[in-house]
Amino acid sequence: MGCLENLNYEILAKNCSFKETRDIVKRMCKERYEIPPGFKIVGKGVVGIPPIHVGIREEKLVCTYTKPCHGTFVILVDSPEDIEQVRKNGKPVQ
Repeated sequence: MGCLENLNYEILAKNCSFKETRDIVKRMCKERYEIPPGFKIVGKGVVGIPPIHVGIREEKLVCTYTKPCHGTFVILVDSPEDIEQVRKNGKPVQ
């Protein structure tokens, strides 16, 4: 995968704390997974304080994305490859 700018994505929330990102994923997604810091999504290692949660909603990924100098976002991204990796390697969350 490559740069986020090259993907079909939507920003769901801006300037979030890591706890807020978990809460947003929980609220928006029934299918959720815990991933470790550094897990690659859209070709970039995820930054965060564990537990880091990502969700799958309508076959799109809801995840944390941190951009230096811009803060932490929750994004909805259309990335089938990343969804496959999350389902294969993430730890399911109830």
